[in-house]
Amino acid sequence: MTRSTTDESAAPPLPSSPKERRRLREAKSLSEEQVAAAVGVTRATVRSWETGRTTPRGRKRALYAKLIAPDTKPARAAKPKAVRLKDRPASERPVPERPPRVPPVPEVAPVLEVVHEAEVVHEAEAAPAPEVVHEAEAAPAPVAAPAPPPAPASPPPPPEPEPGTPRLSPDEAFDALYAHAAPGLVRQTYLLTGRRSLARESVERAFQLAWHRWPEVAVDRDPVGWVRAAAYEYAMSPWHRLRRVHRHPDAPPTEPARRALFEALLELPPAYRRTLLLYDGVGLDLPETAAETEASTPATAGRLEVARAAVAERLPELAAATSPAEQSELLHDRLGGLARAEHVPAPQPARAVRTGSENKARLWTRAAIAFAALLIGATALTLHTAPTHYEQPLSPPERVGGVPPLGGPQKLTPQDLQLQKSLKEQLAHGPERLVPRIP
Repeated sequence: MTRSTTDESAAPPLPSSPKERRRLREAKSLSEEQVAAAVGVTRATVRSWETGRTTPRGRKRALYAKLIAPDTKPARAAKPKAVRLKDRPASERPVPERPPRVPPVPEVAPVLEVVHEAEVVHEAEAAPAPEVVHEAEAAPAPVAAPAPPPAPASPPPPPEPEPGTPRLSPDEAFDALYAHAAPGLVRQTYLLTGRRSLARESVERAFQLAWHRWPEVAVDRDPVGWVRAAAYEYAMSPWHRLRRVHRHPDAPPTEPARRALFEALLELPPAYRRTLLLYDGVGLDLPETAAETEASTPATAGRLEVARAAVAERLPELAAATSPAEQSELLHDRLGGLARAEHVPAPQPARAVRTGSENKARLWTRAAIAFAALLIGATALTLHTAPTHYEQPLSPPERVGGVPPLGGPQKLTPQDLQLQKSLKEQLAHGPERLVPRIP
């Protein structure tokens, strides 16, 4: 199982010594920024390659080795003399030749490989435009100028489509990307979650999102990495614990070694599990792993060490490895074997995924239009039924307290009856009315 999707056999070997890599780069007068732009990485990654902290892998290793490889072409024989360019006729002036182009190498995606779009790689040792040496003494006849040593290679410009190359439509490009990367991403997501149905669902949802944002994904430098990040984010969502179908992982493998690795992966925290899978399984560099997991490079290195130590407790052969590079190679082989051995459901056809994405976008559009129409109708009804003037509300009633309750009529006593009769018979005048006399 190879780590790169580019044919590495055509690239020159990469020096194992970091100091030799730096010497070759400086011999070609290449800066770290130029190498980073040509390979497609950051300046910090190039610096880590030349200090021995990390080692390039896959397609980047082939491009980096070809870029700093020493020029093996024989030097041209120097001419005795040269004339100034302005003294030569226009028909005899040298015409700069464009460097030859190398057709894209056909890619074959392994189970846990990063799939990149085909790129046109320019040869670093292409013959530069000849220069003219100024001499104080002019020759009697025009003589070709001597060829100087090869000029330092500059970052290759973006590839231009060949005149006879057919252009793919968006549907064809998406279908090619889906057929190329979907099966491997399903197996990767299964190692991340331990659930086959969730792995398939996550990859299909990620490709639906990619088709919805295809203008953005089509120009991305790593479209498979874009889809992989979306699939991992969906698969690691904590809301899946509320779904009964995804509450528990699937049955582990029957083989003891694969069963131990499977259980060790699922016991890791999600962030540590994702870091281990990206670095040792997929083969990304440490800065790329940190960028995809949205963490700093030191934090990613710490997560990787902790994850390796936890897995080494289950795998004695991993604990017996003498170097981190040997551990990485061993984990890469074990993860690839586990992914290939387990039967995972095949994803739906690309056309079904595209149709599902379009139907979902159409459904959400209709739902948004219906909600906007409902909001406008409710607003219009409120404006129609709302009062046009202010009506002062009535004050609310209050209960009066502190007053004794009224008693019912009581039976009059004989004394009360006599007093009542006396008051009725006597005239109401004078003090007698105020103070009645009672016989």
